[in-house]
Amino acid sequence: MADTLSVQALNRATLARQLLLARERVPVADAVGRLFGMQAQEPKPPFVGLWSRLDGFQASDLNTALRDRTLVRATMMRATLHLMTASDYLAFRTSMQPMLDAAMRVLGDRAKGLDLGEVVPAARSLLDERPRTFNEVRALLQERFPDVNDRALGYAVRMCVPLVMVPTDDRWGFPRSAEFASADGWLGAAPSAGAAEDDLVLRYLEAFGPASAADAQTWSGLRSAGEALERLRPRLSVFADDKGRELFDLPGAPRPDEDVPAPARFLPEFDSLVLAHADRRRIIADAHRPSLTTKNLRVRAVFLWDGFARGVWETEYKRKVATLRLRPFEPLPRAALDELTAEGEALLRFTEPDAKDTVVTVAED
Repeated sequence: MADTLSVQALNRATLARQLLLARERVPVADAVGRLFGMQAQEPKPPFVGLWSRLDGFQASDLNTALRDRTLVRATMMRATLHLMTASDYLAFRTSMQPMLDAAMRVLGDRAKGLDLGEVVPAARSLLDERPRTFNEVRALLQERFPDVNDRALGYAVRMCVPLVMVPTDDRWGFPRSAEFASADGWLGAAPSAGAAEDDLVLRYLEAFGPASAADAQTWSGLRSAGEALERLRPRLSVFADDKGRELFDLPGAPRPDEDVPAPARFLPEFDSLVLAHADRRRIIADAHRPSLTTKNLRVRAVFLWDGFARGVWETEYKRKVATLRLRPFEPLPRAALDELTAEGEALLRFTEPDAKDTVVTVAED
């Protein structure tokens, strides 16, 4: 019978793999590889996420890795933008294509007249000429395909053409309206021709395990993730959670004692840690999950204390004063407030280095 792992044990195992039990001094690209990507719907969150995980991290470290093309920002898991190592993007972009193809269904009637066999080569040709913004790509495609919905044209390009965003000298790596380049043009190599779902699932477990088939599918968006785990079963350790569900893991992966201390940490908006499992109790209690997402589907920034999400946070910068506001799900003990205040002030010094003062407050809603 499989050993049972408590929610607390799963929490500590996942935090260890996500570099959140202790900051580590490793190169930025190595960290992003170990995390197997960081969700990057907006430019700034990965900077905050890496600051929370790496000892001595500077924004210039990530900007340098983006500009030298060691790291890329591109559409990957769940059809969302992720920060990935270039090597991982090339190795696994093709594995994502079935999920990206399925995402095209959201277009509904707007896809009328859309012929991917014509649109995809046309888009590739435009992007092979030079990097372009999506507004520019849509406009040029609309000239060629005037009877097709312009948003459908743009969405088809995002889902069906391997692209990377072009970094700039902006503080957080990218402007509001970034240019896109073809992956093979930017990286000098095309994505691997064959899918590598088994390797993809192994990397997922390395970064987020122990995990169930439903967890792997939720993280990737791939319906075939469970089939990959079944193929890999002889190579994996199998556990059960507190509800008897089967969990898979790499035999030698870190599974610290569940009582190992976990420091206060701030996770940015859209952090992959809070999105990587179907059962998210290892990070956030079910009762608090509704507070995680706004009405317009933004994933809020959360803070961790003793390993678990205890509330959300936001910042404000006015008159040279940087303020971080905690919004706890429940009242916090003094020890938590002390830890979070110290960590929050350090975070504000990173995000707002020109501030004359930093303030951490607890919002009273």
